Amino acid sequence: MTEALAFAGDRSRQRYGIRMRLLVTNSVVVATGMATTIVVAMLVGPPMIRRLMDQAVVPGRDGNHPYEKAFRDATVFSVAIALTVSAVATLSLSWYLSRRVHRSATNLSLAASAVADGHYDIRVPPPGLGKEFDAVAAAFNTMAQKLGVVDDARRQMLADLAHEIKTPVSVLEAYMEALEDGIEHLDAQTITAVREQTHRLTRFSVDVTALAQAERRTTSIDAQWTPPAQMIATATAAFQPRYRAKGVTLRSEIDDGLPTLWVDPQRLGQVLANLLDNALRHTHAGGEVTVEAFHDDHRFTIAVTDDGDGVPPEHLTRLFDRFYRVDAARDRMHGGAGIGLSIAKALVEAHGGHIDAHSMGHGTGCRFRVVLPC
Repeated sequence: MTEALAFAGDRSRQRYGIRMRLLVTNSVVVATGMATTIVVAMLVGPPMIRRLMDQAVVPGRDGNHPYEKAFRDATVFSVAIALTVSAVATLSLSWYLSRRVHRSATNLSLAASAVADGHYDIRVPPPGLGKEFDAVAAAFNTMAQKLGVVDDARRQMLADLAHEIKTPVSVLEAYMEALEDGIEHLDAQTITAVREQTHRLTRFSVDVTALAQAERRTTSIDAQWTPPAQMIATATAAFQPRYRAKGVTLRSEIDDGLPTLWVDPQRLGQVLANLLDNALRHTHAGGEVTVEAFHDDHRFTIAVTDDGDGVPPEHLTRLFDRFYRVDAARDRMHGGAGIGLSIAKALVEAHGGHIDAHSMGHGTGCRFRVVLPC
């Protein structure tokens, strides 16, 4: 029985919207005000005027002085006019306000349903009912815009994933068909080509897994006191053979007296590796890449600067987006999947720091900074 009554109460509350509730609430306020005014005017006014008349003049024979009757009639008439005008004004304003609120809530509800159906380009106008209602509309529009960006990124990510996987799989399929038809033979050259494509798939799988773990903050950060000079020296030493093979100079500029950092040397080394690999891919033979390390009282900075391809200013804000490339075709030829910088960003943020990029445009090189708290 109790549950049935509660269900009936819920249904009755759902049946009436905010427009009807505002009207009913204001109607109750107006009715209460009218009743209070009438009671006060009829019970307080006549006795008061009677006492005054008793003191000033002789009362009427029947106990009702004509002045008292005139006062009562005037009071009733004036109170009736005042209450009628105030009731009409109050209910009119209440109807107008409730209509505005109802329209705003309906628009917001329809827009939310549209967003739920995947229409992220919908926006709601500010209702003009106060800064609180305008803030709700602005927050909704911001949410819809960000959901649209996320959905576009998801679609682009799926397309990039398909493209990255398609090329090595197609090569492997072509070799398998050639082997089956007897066109190719399983010699050392064929094995090398097949192994290269499988390595590419393996590397891509590892990178995607690392990115997913880093963005979910599930990557284990095994922080320990680490000398930054030693960590940077280890990273640059590992890349020196590749730099020499391409004819690119790799040098370090490390300040003296660097503080020991509370970081995960393996994860931060992975960040440096991604930055050094990115710099090598975009620096031509004869170029130079510099790794700097310096600090102030509050932060420690590692900067990787190259004099290679550079980045147009309009692309700088998106360099750390997943699978984003300034030049997709060229980067794919270089072997990049477009997620190395995304991994670096996620790992740096897991350490409580941030990473950014600076470039003056195409052909002017690029500078990446990793800033960590001291």
